Formats: sequence, C-alpha cells, structure tokens
Amino acid sequence: MKHLQTVLSVLITLLPVTSRAGQVGAAASGAPTAPVVADLRLPFAYDGPAPPALPATMARDAQGRATVRAIRLDAPLEVDGQLDEALYTNVTPITDFIQAEPRPGAEASERTEAWIAFDEDNVYVSVRATESQPERMVIDEMRRDSSSTWQNENFGFAFDTFYDRRNSVNFQFTPIGGWADGQNVNEGQYNGDWNPVWTFKVRRSERGWTGEAAIPFKSLRYRPGRAQIWGVQLRRISRWKNENAYLTRLPDGIGANGGGSMRTSRFATLVGIEAPPGARALDIKPYVTSSLSTDRTATPRIENDVGKDFGVDVKYGVTQNLTADFTYNTDFAQVEADEQQINLTRFSLFFPEKRDFFLENQGLFNFGGVAGGNAGDVPVLFYSRRIGLDRGGLIPIDGGGRLTGRMGRVSVGLVDMQTSEVDRLGVPSTNFAVVRVRRDILRRSAVGALVTRRSTTVAGRGAAETYGLDGTFAFFSNLTINTFWARTDTAGVADENMSYRGQFNYNADRYGLEISHLTVGDNFIPEVGFVRRDDMRRSFGLARFSPRPRNSRIFRKFGYEGSLTYVENGAGILETREVRGEFRVEFQNSDSLELSVADGYELLPAPFLIARGVTIPAGGYDLRTVRGQVTMGQQWKASGTLFAEYGPFYDGDRTAFGYSGARVKINPRLAVEPGVSINRVTLPFGSFTTKLVSSRATFTLTPFLFVSGLVQYNSSNNTMATNARLRWEYHAGSELFVVYNDGRDTRPRGFPDLQNRSLVVKINRLFRF
Repeated sequence: MKHLQTVLSVLITLLPVTSRAGQVGAAASGAPTAPVVADLRLPFAYDGPAPPALPATMARDAQGRATVRAIRLDAPLEVDGQLDEALYTNVTPITDFIQAEPRPGAEASERTEAWIAFDEDNVYVSVRATESQPERMVIDEMRRDSSSTWQNENFGFAFDTFYDRRNSVNFQFTPIGGWADGQNVNEGQYNGDWNPVWTFKVRRSERGWTGEAAIPFKSLRYRPGRAQIWGVQLRRISRWKNENAYLTRLPDGIGANGGGSMRTSRFATLVGIEAPPGARALDIKPYVTSSLSTDRTATPRIENDVGKDFGVDVKYGVTQNLTADFTYNTDFAQVEADEQQINLTRFSLFFPEKRDFFLENQGLFNFGGVAGGNAGDVPVLFYSRRIGLDRGGLIPIDGGGRLTGRMGRVSVGLVDMQTSEVDRLGVPSTNFAVVRVRRDILRRSAVGALVTRRSTTVAGRGAAETYGLDGTFAFFSNLTINTFWARTDTAGVADENMSYRGQFNYNADRYGLEISHLTVGDNFIPEVGFVRRDDMRRSFGLARFSPRPRNSRIFRKFGYEGSLTYVENGAGILETREVRGEFRVEFQNSDSLELSVADGYELLPAPFLIARGVTIPAGGYDLRTVRGQVTMGQQWKASGTLFAEYGPFYDGDRTAFGYSGARVKINPRLAVEPGVSINRVTLPFGSFTTKLVSSRATFTLTPFLFVSGLVQYNSSNNTMATNARLRWEYHAGSELFVVYNDGRDTRPRGFPDLQNRSLVVKINRLFRF
C-alpha cells in the first residue's frame, strides 16, 4: 500500500499550479512576445511569423514556419462542395504545398488551394484540388474510417486545439466521399476510432475536385477563452503519383503515408479563431436493441431466444477542455468480430479493442511511449478488453463513467466501470478503476503516472492494483527516449512483481538506431492489463540504413536493417536469441519488395502443445526463417502482400505462405478483401498444417450507409465464423445497425454444424444540447 501512496503523491505533484492559457501557451511555444495585430485578438505568444493582413491568409518566414489566418463569417457556410460563396473570391487561398514524398522539400506537383473559416457554431475547411490527369485518380473507398481511405486521393487537415505541439484531432475525405477521423497523441500514437460529429460534401469536375467540411465547436475541446490559437496542418495525397504534400516543410521521411499529419510540432500556427461562449456540449445518446439468438453449446441449450434491451450514453463538457462520459447498461452488439489469428508460439495473442466507448481518448492511457495495439513484449498496463470479456464469454457491463481532458499542461483520464455477476462462467461482479495523469515538460516531452485497480482478480483472490511511472522524451526531429517503471500488488504475491524499460530510438529518414532493455518479473500481473511474456530480461538492438537513389524513376528508397534480440529468464538463463537481417525496396509507384533472414535459438522450459496431438519436448532448439514478400499498392485492381517463409523449426521445418492486407476492387462501391495464411509444419514429434482463410466483402451505398460481411475459417480450432453488418448513419451521430453472427464446427462431414447464431437490430439517437 505504501507504493500506491507514493505513486498517488506523484500524481498530485503533476497537477498544474495554474492553468491560465497565456502562461501555458508561452511556456509551450517558447515564443518571447506576442505579435500585435490591430484586427486580431491574440491571447498569448506563439511560434511563427506575424499574422498576414487580409485578404492574405498565410505568412511564411525564413525558418520554414507558417502562420495561417482563419476568416470570420457573418452567416453559416452552405456545405455543398461547390465553392461558390464570396469567401472563395474575396480571400486569398492557402496554397504552395510542399512535398514530403517523393521529393522532400520540393513544390507540390499539383496545385491545392484551401480556406479556413468559422462562425459561431462551426469551423469550416474547404479545398480546391487541381488534377492534371483526373482520370488516373485512385478513388475506390466511400466508407468511414476505412484504412483504404489513406490509399486514395484525399485531403486531410489536423488541429492542435490546445497548441501544445504534441496532440491533434485529424480529419480527411476523398473525392467520392470516403472519410476518416482520429486522435493523435504524442506525435504518432494514433486512434482512428474517434468519431466526432462533423459534415462534409465533395464535388468532382474535369479539372479535379473540391470539398467543404464543417466541424462544430461542440465536437472539439480547446483552451478556455474566446480568442484561440491552434496548430494546423493541411495535407494532400495524390495517390496515383504516390505523392504526399503538406502545408509546412517536414523532416525527410516523416510524411510518408500521411504520417506528417501527426508530427504536431511541425504544424503551422492558426490565428483568428474565436470560440463561442458556452460551447460545452451535452450529448445524450439512448439506444434500444432487439435480438434473436441460438447457442447450442450452452447448458441448457438456447434456441431462437428473443431478447430486448435499452441503455444510454451521456457525454458532458465539464469545461471547454474536460469531458465526462457516463454509460448505463452498455451494449456493444454492433462491434465487428475479431479477426482470427494463428499462434505457433507459447505466448498469448493480443487482440485489439474495437468497442467505441473504450476507443475514444484511448491514446491518453498509453503508457511508456508504447501504443496499446503495438506493444509486442512490452506490458500493457491498461487493456480495456479485460472489462466485459472474461473466461471466453461476454460479461454484461452495468455502467460506468470516464473523465478525460486537460488542465493546463496536464492531461487526465479517470475510468470507473462495474460489470455484472455471471454464475455460469463463475465470474463475480467486478469493479475496474483507472487513473492516468500525464504532464507535458520541455517542448515535446512528458512524464506521467498510471494506477489501475480490479476489485476481484481473475482467480478470485481479492483485489489487485497496478501502478507505474513513465516518461517520454523527444529531442531534435528524430530522437526519442521512452522509460517506465511499474509494480503490481496481487494477493499472495510478494516478490518478482515489477517491470521496467528503457528505450533509445533514433529514427531518421536515412539512418536508424534503436537500443532497448525490458524487464518483466515472474509475478508481474496487471489484472487490468496484458502481459505477453513474463519472467524475462529482454535486450534489443537495431541499426538501419535507408538511402534514396537520385533521379530514379523506378526506385524511391532502399532499406538495409539488422537487429539482435536477446532474452534471459529471471535466473539469467538464455531463452531466446534472434539475429535478423532485412533488405527492402520501395518503388515510386508505392509497391515494395522485402527479403529477410532470421537465425535464432529458443529454449522451451516445459513441453509445448503446438497443435492438436503434437507436443514439442522441453529443451533448446535452433530456428531459422527465410522470408520474401511483395506488396502491391492500391493503384492496382488487386492490392496486398504476398509472402512466403521457410526454415528449420523445432528440429523439423516449416513452410508458410499467404496473402494479407488484400483488397480486390470491383468498383468504387464494392470491394472484396481476401486473406489466406497456411503453415505446413513437419516435426519429429508429428506433422500438421494450419489454414486461416478469410474474406470480407463491403458494399457502400453512400458514405453513410454500407453493408459488410466477414467469413473466417480457422483449421487450428475447427471453426468457421460469419459476421455481417449493416450500418446506416441516418442523422449526424445517430445510427441503425443490423448485425448477424454465427459460429460453426467444421469437424463433422458435410456442411459445418451450427454452434451459435444471433441476429441483432440496434438503433440509437444523438440528442445534442
């Protein structure tokens, strides 16, 4: 308990002494004085040239910094994509975009004009994108938040509404109405599942395309006060040229695949915005569901059981920069099924969170500089799938709340959730609590603390706590240092319950160097977190050289990379060693080629059941893998990655091949995403073949209405699963879902036997006050 008290005292010291916007802004930007402009209210000093005088809207200086001016409108803009209002003739557009790829620093090859305006209710962003060859544009995605949106022609914009030069909210849309939005934390930890209310319209012509977007102030969080200074980045992707261009100059290699929209410290400064008073929103979103379900594995069996339910989510802006969320009888029936995985290791698989309530502001709870979905061997202290999912079943969530936001230079996150008792699974009613505080220091660094508590452990042995301290430090353009220390308190465990890590990462365009060390104790058990591997001391080193050939029309970049992984257990005995070499070629058209060789050693401390009827004895084994893969960009009718692997595997050999990240374009409304992964393993202890086959088909009627189906076959557990969904956003923030699921056993001959099936209809309605 004394350790928990120590961490809580650290949390208190991280809280701001003052949260006045002027003081925080000056400290964050480092600018000595605020420029004086007669027709603008500038609340504090900022990092950039003086604001332009109207009708100009952008100014640049010799250091490459830019200041952009927002235009106040006397009447709301009609969001129709036409660009026929007086704004577009009387005000000089923002232009002169700068390439990040393929020629960093060069002028963009296609002209882009943009405007930023506002009224009492909305911020407006408009674009006119000229195309020299519009018939060659890559435009095949209309869904919201599809990963394919990044692979289309698109225009994106991002706002750093607190002007902290670290975090942003990001928006983008395509010429045919595909759209996406997300939250960017600490310059690169991106959460694409944040879905605020906003609207847009696009138009196409023989000269290119145009678009207008309106973002309500109520969908944004920002500093107190009417006069605002934000950071802003604008981005144009010409996918058919594989060209990315931005408003500001970025360090080489940063802007590939839209990544420059997350380098917040390089944003331009946006002045002139005046936020309306009382922009704190109250959103009430009730829902009702009706369902028909069958479960033939339950005792007693369930056949065509009719169900109904209701609940409500409430979001309230406590201040302009603090938001409280409350949920009652939380329902996740509309969530897409998990994509299945094949596991040929002795460690647990990580499945990402897909439930909306836990995805919003997810980045705030990242710990130690590692995003939750990309942690590898690094422990995740808060893994939200522990809430409402246990022992292979769904656990009803009675309700809960969350408070997230900022107080000056301090970000805070509080979560408290209560789940129900489920007798048939032996799961008691459980409370989950999380406290996260992070304070910005220096220009791009932060320190923080995180505490979690679970009222009853998975094993039912009383309460458990986890607490930790972390620091993320960013220097220059490409150097980061990430650290953390954490400890768990679990009933019956007295030692080996700590974890700590240090990482040095220099990640420039031409050179890269990473050195890290991670320790995880044998009894380190974060009951609200995820640990892939415990009882280890892992050291890792990587070096990279990535030259760009000059004046090549075929090759964009080469990559030569070598790494060493060395893992000992707590007793100092070597368990894993891997030496890896890799060669990559990136082509100008966005295709790529990769060849790699990995040579390693693995110690199994105990027999390992790798497949049904195949157990590998304890002992040490030499492993080796040769891998080749070709990735075809989305400019092709069929895109994705084809791969093949071969090598010695636990005194036998393994051959693997497959097709992943695939997409076959039928037309802009219909696409099929097939996937296959096959492992053929021959061992002295037995042989087996695993097959994972999947196919997703999506038909998009409008950007707000689509139908998708996902079918998966997994030979390792003899299952075939189907998930079909219809989603219609019939009003901004309000949705209708129709979801069908079934699971089948493929072992019997003939058509797979039905195990479970459900049909759910869910409708919600957003009321915004």
